[in-house]
Amino acid sequence: MVELVLEIREMCKSFGALKATDGVSLDLRPSEIHALIGPNGAGKSTLMHQISGSIRQDSGTIRFLGEDITALGMPERVRLGLGRSFQISSLVPEFSVLRNVMLAIQARQGSSFRFFRPVLNDKSLTEPAMSALERVGLAKRANFLAAELSHGERRQLEIAIVLALGSKAFLFDEPMAGMGPEGSKALTAFLDGLRNEAPILLVEHDMDAVFALADRISVLVYGRIIASGKVADIRNDAEVRRAYLGEPV
Repeated sequence: MVELVLEIREMCKSFGALKATDGVSLDLRPSEIHALIGPNGAGKSTLMHQISGSIRQDSGTIRFLGEDITALGMPERVRLGLGRSFQISSLVPEFSVLRNVMLAIQARQGSSFRFFRPVLNDKSLTEPAMSALERVGLAKRANFLAAELSHGERRQLEIAIVLALGSKAFLFDEPMAGMGPEGSKALTAFLDGLRNEAPILLVEHDMDAVFALADRISVLVYGRIIASGKVADIRNDAEVRRAYLGEPV
C-alpha cells in the first residue's frame, strides 16, 4: 500500500447555514499532482484554508506524513513542511522580491525578524532565497519591490517562497490565475517537474493545465466531492460534465 503524504477525512465547515465543506475526504500520494476542481463557490479555497490551518474545521481529521496535525495551527504546519501559495497574494508589497523570500526563510528558522541592512549579508538567508528565485525565473528581479511585479510575476514569487520553506507537500491555489498563455505554459512545465520534489494538491480553473498535470482529479461541488479519479475517468463522468464541465450528457 502507498504511504500517504496528506490524508483528509470527513472535513466539515459551515458558515451559518452554508456548508462550505461537507464531509470531504481526499489524499495526496508521493510524487503526484492531485487536482481539486469545481465551480466558483464550491468550497475549494475554504478547504485549502482548512488544510493549511488558516481556518479551523468544525470536524474531520488531517494527517501529514503520518502525523495527526488536526489541532495544529498554520505556523506549526508550515514548519512540518506543508507549504501553501494563496489565491489572493499574501506578499509584502513594500519589500523587495528577495526580502519577501528571506522573510519566509526566517519564519521557518524561527529566528526573529531583522529588518536592518545587516540581514541582507546573512548568507543563510540570501543564498536559499536567491536559489528559489532562480528556480522560478525571478533572479533578475530580486531587488525590485514586490509591488512593481506583474500579476504573473507575483504568482512566481509566491511559489519561490513556498520552495524556500523546504516544503514536503505543496498546496497551490490557482497558480495560473492572471497569467497569459506563455506564462501558463511555462508554469505548467515547472509544476510538472516539481512533483518529483514533493507532491502537489492543486486548485486550478485552467482545465488545459489540470488535464496536462493531474495524476488524479477530485471534483468539489457545493462542498462535497462528487467524483475522484484519473483524468480519463473525470472527463467521462456524466455527473461531472453536467455539474462542472458544462457538457451535455
